[in-house]
Amino acid sequence: MAFKLSDDLRGRDFLTLHDFTGDEIRLLLDTAATLKKMQKNGEVFHPLAGKTLGMIFHKASTRTRVSFQVGMFQLGGQASFFGANELQLGRGEPVPDTARVLSRYLDGILIRTFSHELVSVLAEHADVPVINGLTDLLHPTQIIADMLTIIEHRGSLEGKKLAFIGDGNNMAHSLMLGGVKLGMEIAIACPAGYTPDPAIMKWVEADAALGGGKAYVTHDVKEAMHNADVLYTDVWASMGQEAEQKEREKAFAGYQINEENVKYAKPDYLFLHCLPAHRGEEVTAGIIDGEHSAVFDEAENRLHAHKAIMALTM
Repeated sequence: MAFKLSDDLRGRDFLTLHDFTGDEIRLLLDTAATLKKMQKNGEVFHPLAGKTLGMIFHKASTRTRVSFQVGMFQLGGQASFFGANELQLGRGEPVPDTARVLSRYLDGILIRTFSHELVSVLAEHADVPVINGLTDLLHPTQIIADMLTIIEHRGSLEGKKLAFIGDGNNMAHSLMLGGVKLGMEIAIACPAGYTPDPAIMKWVEADAALGGGKAYVTHDVKEAMHNADVLYTDVWASMGQEAEQKEREKAFAGYQINEENVKYAKPDYLFLHCLPAHRGEEVTAGIIDGEHSAVFDEAENRLHAHKAIMALTM
């Protein structure tokens, strides 16, 4: 099939969905769907031939690393991986200097790290697109894969309700920011002390006014799950929070997605999880491995979502 990429997002950083309009997010989703179809049909499409993506990883990764690396190859380019101690950035070189140097060598930079501020400074001083592969604050690339999966299984996003059960973390933040701009209802159920960042909630409120969706936070799992089209959860202790594992297990004891409480969702609910998952903690094995689960479709869609982000921005 003849396919021409849009130039609308060329040169843009991909740090947070707050920076993108609903139409721009839809462009990413449409492009991801097209690239997936082309790859399934065995069509070769190399819009990034001759280009190189630099991948900086301060956190361990399976899906993000492999999907970006394979995706870059499928788009005709190549990717170079840099671990936590493989750049002078890890030895105290100022972030602006690293950004300026890498911009002379690379066509795009992917970074997966702890501090969102580090990513923002890197993008400010880089002359090539910077992609946020995950920070403690946000995980925007995951959302493109999530929304693509919901569309594939439920046909559309507008008017759909998604209930996120667990920590008001980077996933909760990003689901709200993406969902409200696409006309979705996002309900976040979390215990006291683990609610989303107030600054992010201000962004969400502003984005909801533009996109027609809505988001709210509750401590009541049943309220969040009521009539939900999609149920979503994440691990209770993310990377860097391992020391809090026992404390978090107590705090989140009533926030597991299980066979008992899914009855509050729609009978044909879809279950999603960004993975890795801890069966028996945030979700039972029967749910994540059951007929409602699309977690491995979701994981596969990371590849096509990330290809769309790279192809459109680089």
